[in-house]
Amino acid sequence: MDEGKAFRLARLLGPLLGEGDTNQAVSTGIRSLILDGRLVVGARVASERDLSLSLGVSRSTVSVAYRRLRDEGYLVSDHGGGTRTASPSRLSGRPDDPDQSEQLIDLTIAAMQAPSSMPELVAAAAAELPPFIAGHGLHPLGLPQLRAAIADHLGAGGLHTRADQILVTQGALHGWDLLLRTLTSPGDRVLIESPSYPSVVDAASAHRVRIAPIGVSAAGWDLSAVRPARGAAAAVLAHITPDHQNPTGFHAPAAARRELLAALPATTLVIADETFRDLTLDEIARPPRPLGHYGSSDRVITVGSLSKSVWAGMRVGWIRAAPDLVRRIATGRTSQDLSTPVLEQLVAEQVLHRMDALLAERAALLRLRRARLLEALAEHAPDWSPSRPAGGLVSWVDLGPGASSTRLAQTAREHGVRVTPGTRFTFRGTHDRFLRLPYTLPEDQLVTAVERLGAAAREVTRGAGGSRTTAPLVWTA
Repeated sequence: MDEGKAFRLARLLGPLLGEGDTNQAVSTGIRSLILDGRLVVGARVASERDLSLSLGVSRSTVSVAYRRLRDEGYLVSDHGGGTRTASPSRLSGRPDDPDQSEQLIDLTIAAMQAPSSMPELVAAAAAELPPFIAGHGLHPLGLPQLRAAIADHLGAGGLHTRADQILVTQGALHGWDLLLRTLTSPGDRVLIESPSYPSVVDAASAHRVRIAPIGVSAAGWDLSAVRPARGAAAAVLAHITPDHQNPTGFHAPAAARRELLAALPATTLVIADETFRDLTLDEIARPPRPLGHYGSSDRVITVGSLSKSVWAGMRVGWIRAAPDLVRRIATGRTSQDLSTPVLEQLVAEQVLHRMDALLAERAALLRLRRARLLEALAEHAPDWSPSRPAGGLVSWVDLGPGASSTRLAQTAREHGVRVTPGTRFTFRGTHDRFLRLPYTLPEDQLVTAVERLGAAAREVTRGAGGSRTTAPLVWTA
């Protein structure tokens, strides 16, 4: 009898069990624990007998609850092997699928409109284009002047960089894909934060690597599982977002950055995603240096982009790495693409020359919109607990124990709002009690969207008979 396992599960279930049908409450509670990530998928759970004793209920109550969870796909049992948690294989349709016929407020995209000076910057770039037209227009490493401008930008931010350490990409995600293509083989172990930006996980899955999670919350990284089990191979790569992590907003202090690098195996290459680093909105007493400052360019590879800090319509980013790796990536990229477009690189160069003024404009606007979103949430969804990140573009909202962001997303669409459930930001369908809300739209749209979300949440609660522990419909993509 594993009393410890049963006691721990009973302790987690306690706050989720209310009045009414007890076996329904047990199954709903366990389901919520799995979807919130507090019960790891694949973990063994207590036997029906042990859990019934720990909860003080009949064994038949737990048996009915376990049977329901097996039918739904949240538990699997092997003869003689016990019962383990699982993620359902049957999935509902994505609630954020685009439908141009619907007039919806879209909160699924964390991106702003272009800055007011963009036409001027494009015109200045076009004026620089004629000398390049006579050539072939292919620059796998990037235009020399843009590589130098990126190196200067990174140096000004605290990461000394030479131009030969820079490869120009079509965004940070493109850089991540190139690194997966260059440095991994199918079956290699790759560490990715959970929750994380969905496309980071999608790209890793497309390369058929084995994804292992690094838990992250607004409080920091959970480093307990970054080292491999005895006898297992170390991870080849670790994708880390140390600055205003998407979606949790975690901004790692210097000590946490050092601790992370010390905890990871020395052979694991660390990919520092700095997509949001330039979007610090609050004054930080001791701003940490970039993650690459704490490790050599042979170990810490930096990817960055202008798509979040400036405009998503401009697909220009970079990889900062040791020069030999930069050349290796450039050689290998030709099977995927030949170069970043010349005109876009010239626009990016103009942007970087005016980056300080552009970022000041963006930050002022984002502070206003962040404040308005949080005020609206306090008024129309007072039971929710939104984060107030020091930077970035999103708030990570805790809907409360037993709540389902998946079901909310489905209902919200009927109220005229598109949102992405928390399950989309994990590769095992957990964190269903969380919702990512960008504060990138104009303030009036944000307020209207939150009003509609509040109405949708009340409808979900009424549909559940007043219970916050409605079974969610899980989907992944």
